[in-house]
Amino acid sequence: MSAPSLQDAIDQAGNAVDLIWKPSKVTWKVPVVQPEHVGWAEEQEAWRSGVALSDLSFHMSDTTIVGPDAKRLLSDVSANNIERFEIGQAKQFIPVAEDGNIITDGILLKESEERFVLSGVPASQSWVTYHAQKGGYDVEMATNADSAVRQGGDPWYFRFQIQGRYALDLVEKAFGGPLPETKFFHSQLVELDGRPVRALRHGMAGQAGYEFIGSYADYDAVKDALMGAGEAFGITHVGGMAYFTNGVESGWIPTPTPAVYTAPELEDYRRWQSAFSYEGKKPMHGSFYSPDIEDYYTSPWELGYGRSISFNHDFIGRDALLAAKDAPKRTRVTLEWNEEDVARVFGGDPGYFLSYGRYRIENAHGLAGVTFYSANIAPVGKILSLSLVDEFQAEPGSEVEIVLGEHPGRYAEPDADLGFDRIRATVQPSPYDEYARTKYRVNA
Repeated sequence: MSAPSLQDAIDQAGNAVDLIWKPSKVTWKVPVVQPEHVGWAEEQEAWRSGVALSDLSFHMSDTTIVGPDAKRLLSDVSANNIERFEIGQAKQFIPVAEDGNIITDGILLKESEERFVLSGVPASQSWVTYHAQKGGYDVEMATNADSAVRQGGDPWYFRFQIQGRYALDLVEKAFGGPLPETKFFHSQLVELDGRPVRALRHGMAGQAGYEFIGSYADYDAVKDALMGAGEAFGITHVGGMAYFTNGVESGWIPTPTPAVYTAPELEDYRRWQSAFSYEGKKPMHGSFYSPDIEDYYTSPWELGYGRSISFNHDFIGRDALLAAKDAPKRTRVTLEWNEEDVARVFGGDPGYFLSYGRYRIENAHGLAGVTFYSANIAPVGKILSLSLVDEFQAEPGSEVEIVLGEHPGRYAEPDADLGFDRIRATVQPSPYDEYARTKYRVNA
């Protein structure tokens, strides 16, 4: 008997929302990585005022795309300009469905003319793999799942992110001198204690830094070398709790709903995809409930990916994405939660808080947007929500309310008054961090 497909699971549940709506969902935890080392709040502060090492080796899936048709495949299935892509460069990968909505993003690294690595959550990797198989492209593909899914074995790569005020000083000490001048999201192959390492110019929450990538066989040696070099600068090892809050400030929405659940032309894709896939098991929850999964789809324009979109080639969803460029759409913003309301709802200091809940954002006229990613950011003393709001509601300083609660799903009307707590919030720009917003990509 064949394993159930995603389409089988949707049919059995009745619709896609009922399949993945999990109102009691506990926040996902980073596999393998220790939750805290010196405390989540101090670790959040480290990448602002000191220097921090974050271990990214275990929570991402990796797919290699190798062969003479690799560039053509990636160009056909994404809005990225694959022709303008240097060896050693990374890009925010933007695949879209025929309706122009995003499948989900990923980080695409070009290692050579015929070899690419796509990293992140598996949805975009599945999309590329499906089209590679169905389209007869001359490529070889392999995937190493993240450590929460993989059945035994190690990751392919280590990934260590060094960021903060003293990040470049630490790097110079570790490597015995400054690394070659490298533009943002570009990389150089270097050596650390005789071991090959790719140094990717990167950072999160607006802080300077590098991401170091290499064979997992060198995990311990490279990590020890970086931590040892960091002792002179008071390095802080960041745990999984703090690390997964930094995207709120940098403006990266990590969990857009893949736009694959309803389109008739994607039925074959859904029958190819497993019921136990990311698309079949990724839970949704919060106070924003709709029985129509398309109400959760997002456009790359809304997510802030406009500068990475290129129309110089034909690709799946090109016409719809182009048509959406000037159409009314939501705007990405940061919401600052009202401190009095937070204290009232949480009974005082909220402590560590992280949620991917889709919470309703309302104004005097009703629904005005939805949250995607909320976290307590101790150094700024606030809970922030990375959100999408209607364009007219995006003015910084304007006031809204967040409806904080867990809608039971099909057992109540989408707009039912369920007595949820309401928290006042103030609209601010995204990225929230001023450096990330104004100077982050200055040398891109």
